[in-house]
Amino acid sequence: MGLFGTSGIRRVVDDRLMEIALKVGFSVGKRYRRVVLAGDSRTSTPAIKRILSGALVAAGADVIDIGLVPTPTLAFIARDFDAGLMVTASHNPAEYNGIKFLNPDGSAFSYLQQQEITKDVESSRSPSLKWDSFGQINAFPCTVEKHMEHILSYLPDKCRLKVVVDCGGGAASVITPWLLQRMGSRVISLNDTTHGFFPHPPEPLAENLTGLIQTVRESDADLGIAHDGDADRMVAVDKHGNFISGDKMLVVFARAAKADKVVTTLDASMSVEEMGFKVIRTAIGDNYVSEELKRQGNFGGEPCGAWVFPESSLCPDGIYAAARLLNLVSRQPLAELISDIPEYSMKRGSVAGGGLNLSLVEESLQCLNPLSSSLLDGIKLNLKDGWLLIRPSGTEPKIRLTAEAKTPEQCETIYQTGLKCLKSCLSREK
Repeated sequence: MGLFGTSGIRRVVDDRLMEIALKVGFSVGKRYRRVVLAGDSRTSTPAIKRILSGALVAAGADVIDIGLVPTPTLAFIARDFDAGLMVTASHNPAEYNGIKFLNPDGSAFSYLQQQEITKDVESSRSPSLKWDSFGQINAFPCTVEKHMEHILSYLPDKCRLKVVVDCGGGAASVITPWLLQRMGSRVISLNDTTHGFFPHPPEPLAENLTGLIQTVRESDADLGIAHDGDADRMVAVDKHGNFISGDKMLVVFARAAKADKVVTTLDASMSVEEMGFKVIRTAIGDNYVSEELKRQGNFGGEPCGAWVFPESSLCPDGIYAAARLLNLVSRQPLAELISDIPEYSMKRGSVAGGGLNLSLVEESLQCLNPLSSSLLDGIKLNLKDGWLLIRPSGTEPKIRLTAEAKTPEQCETIYQTGLKCLKSCLSREK
């Protein structure tokens, strides 16, 4: 893996990450004169933020530290600055941390911007400092309130529901429960402390949200909502405690936005096309979705729970998504909103590994008789009644596999064939 993955820089916390933070601060500080800085609730975040802010100031930048807030809140505030830096590892486990890089429009740094940072981090040259050119560090009050007011300006109607919110011990703790209360709902808040030790794995998957599902059922709530560590993701549970897949949530939000063009990633379900949208597929990563939304599309997102609403920001905003969903469910139960969306069998998994010989994998997979293939991100094979995607992870040293088909038996066959071929190719490369 290179310095940048699919969502900024991310790695297990160690002395190398601290060194990277120092060099990143110098690199960003010499290019962007006004930088807004924030972080999530991880135990290592304050230390990394201090390293970043010190290097930014030494490079001549003025820094505004807005404290512990979600990434979408930082993205909203960043519109008045030259750049935003978020110290977070998003949905990765607590031992990870990293840095997200945001432009004023909420989009992630482009490939060219990333390459500039990478060149500086990998350079052995020391930065040139001048005692009389240091910047300043200041606070910026009421950032959460400003973000809430921005969201409420789009969604002023009262939504008198009972909602369970699982903040996951992350940055959503400081905003989502309060926002939904402001919208008129009764909120049951779970895991809303921010001591850095997550009560369950921070990736908002169904298997990690048993507490949310149980509470929704026991409290007779209308809706359940969960976030990841930095709250750029949002997933939902209906009133019966059923976890709603990200593919179905993608359709729900796209229909609500009256979108004619939907931007999503290669791993989203084939059911999205079947719902009548013109679908533009990108490589995996919300940065690719946001970049494409600059050119076309009314709504975009990833089935992992990252939703991008261009009218608000090009940063995935789990807070805004929670409010939008609340507004929709106040008029029609979530189970009804998804009732006409087809659901196919999908299986996801991974194997340990880094490099991947795509030509070798593609050759090995010809036994599946693909109709077509794409090398946009790893390799995706389009099959008669499904598809298979094999790609290196952009956040961990793993190779990910995803298969979808019309029936569970077909899906399992595709997945197991892909897994067998992948392991064979990896063993041949050793």
